[in-house]
Amino acid sequence: MVTRSLMGGGETELSLEQGGLWTHPLRLEGLRLSCRAGLVWLTREGDREDHVLKPGQALQVEGPGRVVVQALRPAHLCVSPTAPSEASRRREGLLFGALGVVAFSLTLPATQVAVAELGGTLVGLGRALIAAVLAAGVLAVRRERLPERSHWPRLAWVIAGVVVGFPLLSALALRNMPASHGAVLVGLLPGATAVAAVFRARERPSWGFWLSALAGLGAVLVFAAARGAGLPTRADGLVLLAVAAGAMGYAEGGVLARELGGWRVICWALVLSMPLLVPVVALSVDVGRLSASPRAWLGLGYLSAVSMFLGFFAWYRGMALGGVARVGQLQLAQPLLTLLWCALLLGEPVSPGTIGAALLVLLCVFAGVRSRVRRVAA
Repeated sequence: MVTRSLMGGGETELSLEQGGLWTHPLRLEGLRLSCRAGLVWLTREGDREDHVLKPGQALQVEGPGRVVVQALRPAHLCVSPTAPSEASRRREGLLFGALGVVAFSLTLPATQVAVAELGGTLVGLGRALIAAVLAAGVLAVRRERLPERSHWPRLAWVIAGVVVGFPLLSALALRNMPASHGAVLVGLLPGATAVAAVFRARERPSWGFWLSALAGLGAVLVFAAARGAGLPTRADGLVLLAVAAGAMGYAEGGVLARELGGWRVICWALVLSMPLLVPVVALSVDVGRLSASPRAWLGLGYLSAVSMFLGFFAWYRGMALGGVARVGQLQLAQPLLTLLWCALLLGEPVSPGTIGAALLVLLCVFAGVRSRVRRVAA
């Protein structure tokens, strides 16, 4: 077998002797195979039919799977990659988004464990500072250049939303509420992200979407009032502000990830926030808290390495591929996953009312997802 790269589009010439085999694994990308001479047999894992290509014939195959080509006579092929189909991009986006949701679902329980011994400010912003050190290492190893100046204001929105806003506000709130309670309130995040996508991703939901979003908000407020002796508490307000900040950071980062790549967005957001984080975290450190239990430090470690860093690699990539609003709705599952972690890891009682409220929010936002959303040009 002889191969030779061609100019333009990553095309490759492939020459096979009679009986020669060539295989290539496909993930989500596609391949176009053109037979220039000879006769080849071709199949792909999962296909019910095989194909035979004669000179002048071509075939495009989509992943995932493995392509197998055999020359029935000495053959000459041209192989060129094709862009993933919209359906493939959507599937990949949903897969990465689901990984992000699993990573984020442990955020509130880990925060609950850490904040009790380390304090709200240290947990809320200290985890971002630790993640910023990790991000700086990744950028240095890859010798990445600074983003263009035009990206800096948008990175500032990401910093305000997911580096500072959501972590700090949720950590302060969880000093005075169970993580299971906060999980239900955070159930509004998918809807809030979709609302933010209206402004940042230029999507226009239908009236059905807005009615569903308002129903979800009403359900959450009623739940908060019932759990707060008839009135929403200050902690409830902090979580709702955290949701608003997180939605803004998710939407802005998801759009920016289409230009920079998901991992670059969170890495640069963390690194550029360091001048703000260092003095605030330094002033918040209480020497007496440094003797906290390994359990508290483990919680902070998870928040720093996973919730604040690795989780966003998958999350922003998913949004870039599958769309901000669509992938954002995967967080519908996050409150229920968080309730499960709270029961398993923290031993928190999860009442039928809490589960019912979480399911009601889930249904309301799911109805919003089913509503029509159209994309308008910039």
